[in-house]
Amino acid sequence: MTKEFEFRCNDEETGQRLDIFLFNSVKGNCNELISRNRIKSLIENSCVQKDNDYILSPSTKTISKSIYKIFIPAAVQGKPAPEKIELDVLYEDNDIIIINKKVGMVVHPGHGNHTGTLVNALLYHCRDTLSGIGGITRPGIVHRIDKDTSGILVVAKNDFAHTHLSNQFKEHSITRTYLALVWGIIKNNSGTIENKISRHPYNRKKMSVSKNGKVAITHWNTKDTFFNLATLVKCKLETGRTHQIRVHFSNFGNHLVGDKVYSNTKIEKKFLIKKNQEMYSLLKLFPRQALHANHLSFNHPKTNERLSFSVQLPKDMQDLLSKLGETIEK
Repeated sequence: MTKEFEFRCNDEETGQRLDIFLFNSVKGNCNELISRNRIKSLIENSCVQKDNDYILSPSTKTISKSIYKIFIPAAVQGKPAPEKIELDVLYEDNDIIIINKKVGMVVHPGHGNHTGTLVNALLYHCRDTLSGIGGITRPGIVHRIDKDTSGILVVAKNDFAHTHLSNQFKEHSITRTYLALVWGIIKNNSGTIENKISRHPYNRKKMSVSKNGKVAITHWNTKDTFFNLATLVKCKLETGRTHQIRVHFSNFGNHLVGDKVYSNTKIEKKFLIKKNQEMYSLLKLFPRQALHANHLSFNHPKTNERLSFSVQLPKDMQDLLSKLGETIEK
């Protein structure tokens, strides 16, 4: 169960680093054992608000008379257990393992998901050969994709590989492409979406475009269209913000088919006309966001060889596109 604490900054505490202020406040006023590193992690993971706006930087300076809230989730009990779960392994050596993640699998344990995750499966598959940089709940995890997004992930099997891959992500030298099915027809055949993304001010499960967020850049081009109802888009990420593609196309007015978090029924209905009712129903019934990480390329952490991996769309998206094509031909 998540605990919530609220503190008012007085004049003497003004100008302190936020993590220090919260650490001292929690330690001095609540019967709660917590480290400063844990406070930093909570801030960076959108668990702290100032006057109801989320703050993501531990070094933010406190402001007199402001109200600070901290949400402390219940700790995951112990180290995740290895579980014999089938994995689609595309490649593996002593340093890395490339996984084609299936739909519905959470990447690492967290609130409400302590078993059945990719980490549980990796612990069984790799035994004690995963990087420890991510901590006990995220061994080997260098990057993530959402539970209901399918596709390619690279996992580090030692700390050297983890550091090397993390640096490639920071330098934007890793190539990541996704295929997404979005509502409506996009005006141009290609383009770039660039803005700033941060945690939604009122809904912690969502991200939103915000002038105070982090820069997010998605390059895209159209692969196919289905009447005026939907477009299959290839997306190349220059940055990798949480929900980036989903937020970008939602803000564009073309949210992803099946996206329960960023959907907009009013936008969907404006595309409905008599001759495309069957296609409209197919799109409405798709049970998850139609998003697939289809390509990943990077330099091997040990050999520096450029490696590239690609996977086809999963069966559910293939079936949907096939049915949409059949509907057009009628």
